[in-house]
Amino acid sequence: MTRGDTTELAAVLRQWRERLTPADVGLPAGPRRRTPGLRREEVARLAGVSVDYVVRLEQDRGPHPSSSVLGALARALRLSPPETGHLFDLAGVALPGPGRVNDVVRPSVLRLLDRMQDLPAMLVDARRSLLAWNPLADALMGDVSTIPRERRNLLWMRFGPPLEGHALVLDENGDRERLDRSAVADARAALGRYPDDAVLRGMVDELLASSERFAALWAERPVEDRRVDRKSHDVPGIGRITLDCDQLAVPDDDQLLIVYSAAPGSPDAEKLDLLRVVGLQTV
Repeated sequence: MTRGDTTELAAVLRQWRERLTPADVGLPAGPRRRTPGLRREEVARLAGVSVDYVVRLEQDRGPHPSSSVLGALARALRLSPPETGHLFDLAGVALPGPGRVNDVVRPSVLRLLDRMQDLPAMLVDARRSLLAWNPLADALMGDVSTIPRERRNLLWMRFGPPLEGHALVLDENGDRERLDRSAVADARAALGRYPDDAVLRGMVDELLASSERFAALWAERPVEDRRVDRKSHDVPGIGRITLDCDQLAVPDDDQLLIVYSAAPGSPDAEKLDLLRVVGLQTV
């Protein structure tokens, strides 16, 4: 086996896909399955790539995946750090090094996310790109898998073109200004920590060119560090639900586990109970 071995890459991708069950990645089992493991369609959905892309990779007849695609595949397939390194080696791509945002997720963090079945939760990296989320987060935010992979980012979701089925997150008063400012402050802080991260810098440059609101706030150089907040989501069939939002740091990886909850007995807690029933039926 040599570095950049696409034949072996195809083989391990198939093997890693077949060892997982839908329950392992938070998906419904669905109809009876003829083959073991996840379907290619399910891997494609989790990784944010086309089914044809996954097929061609597994058949050793096509694309040369980028670092970001490999990271998405590693998360979708729940690879361990050594397996992730092996994946990158087989693809002939260097693992992200110092100075670049880490978008590789530790399996232990994914297991923790899997156990959060009663509360909406998601994991983001320093760019605020969505790395993983549970079914209740899907119900709260809208089906994240329908968002193109390169746009699965909280900054893009605030300042990019509106996404059908994904309402803008507001503060507890129903306004956007404070959360907009906080998002820009996060982006500025991240770029300060990772000035050589091409993906982060490219995203900021594109938003500066395409969003007057983002550009105006960026020029103000906001500085902020909030780890506790209250945020409002408009959910079809439920209405507006305002939840406490806590950000739990994964310090060695510079990632955040974002968890939403409501005070017991509150009207929003009742809506959260309804979300567990109604929302999960629609994602």
